[in-house]
Amino acid sequence: MEVCTLGFTRRSAAEFFGILRQAGIKRLLDVRLKNDSQLAGFTKRDDLAFFLKELCGAEYVHEPRLAPTKDMLDGFKKKKLSWDDYERRFRALLAERKVEEMLDRASFAAPTALLCSEPVAEHCHRRLVLEYLQSKWGGIEIRHL
Repeated sequence: MEVCTLGFTRRSAAEFFGILRQAGIKRLLDVRLKNDSQLAGFTKRDDLAFFLKELCGAEYVHEPRLAPTKDMLDGFKKKKLSWDDYERRFRALLAERKVEEMLDRASFAAPTALLCSEPVAEHCHRRLVLEYLQSKWGGIEIRHL
């Protein structure tokens, strides 16, 4: 099963929704801690759900249990945590939450993309979520859009 990731920062709405349409995404799994910030622009919770349905025929799901804690995120953003420390703590948090048990693997049968704000997946928790699930479930091919 292929699961994609996508960040919205530095993308126009046209580019963002075009990428989702071209990839055939039918389910967007929002892994941000907060999905209602004014800074999120076209990816603000209610607007995003509407645009996804209208422009892509896709479902919107917010899953904050796949997000880092506020303290963890703040620590990394304010450079109090290195990426290596953040990654180690976040992987431990996923294990503690047992996300592989709380998610329905069958829901990933629909073409799915994990959404966060970071423009690239290299230093983003959306990549870590999929790598963690890949290690627990197997059979996941990760594609960064």
